[in-house]
Amino acid sequence: MPIAEEKTSGGITYLERPGTGPVVVFLHGIGSNASSFLALFQHLPPDARLIAWNAPGYGGSAPLARTWPEAQDYAAALSGLFDRLQLSDVTLVGHSLGTLIGAAFAARHPDRLARLVLASCAVGYRVPPGGTLPGNVGRRIEELELQGPDAFAAERAPRLVFEPRLNLDIVAQVERAMSQVERGGYAQAVRMLASGDLLALMAQVHLETTFIIGINDRVTPEQQTLDAALAWGKANGKSPGITRINQAGHAVYLQKPQDFAAALALAESAGTAEGSSARHGAKGGEA
Repeated sequence: MPIAEEKTSGGITYLERPGTGPVVVFLHGIGSNASSFLALFQHLPPDARLIAWNAPGYGGSAPLARTWPEAQDYAAALSGLFDRLQLSDVTLVGHSLGTLIGAAFAARHPDRLARLVLASCAVGYRVPPGGTLPGNVGRRIEELELQGPDAFAAERAPRLVFEPRLNLDIVAQVERAMSQVERGGYAQAVRMLASGDLLALMAQVHLETTFIIGINDRVTPEQQTLDAALAWGKANGKSPGITRINQAGHAVYLQKPQDFAAALALAESAGTAEGSSARHGAKGGEA
């Protein structure tokens, strides 16, 4: 029996593992897709209904209409999927670029969520749509065009994994997902990242939010997630829950799926955000 079934709704493809328990929706990062969460699914409660979307322009999902979309455009596409699947009381989990989408959705639709979980936060560069892409951001599009998806993935994948030479299976999983990126969808996502401003979005999120960090992350260093957590804390007048996972790089949910699953469970059952933070030694406080 497959871990999850591939489905399509309104031009969005997604993977779903049916369940009668809590609903969890996963938002992948810029170089990934829905399938990257399948290994994590095996560590989550068997009754949970798990859904991982392919963002617009990824994995067969239709791209967005705007050449330079913003986070709210992806959030609108996600809202449409929620409508069609009649989802409510959802735990929304965003990773990397998915944190911008998750925060934009939570700011606009808090009534549809039970809580928000953000991992390996991509804070964005606050470039106005149509502006000049930062050099390191614009090069992503150029390198994908020049190298092609396979070579592009082979070069970048090891950076997402802690001690890649000792974790070749994890590197292979990252590389496989990254090699499936589509040029048009990737270019849209790069521009969205350039315009993103996660800290401003977090100031608008008043839903209970928990943060997860792979402390060996070289792509979105720990401080970025701590800054996002601090922005949420200032807006809500309390300290957020923060889980720091050791010996994990950017692909934290692939490298440490059991720890990541435990962090999701703790986020669901924690009585207070402060209690969750203290248990995991959190500090107060780009893709």
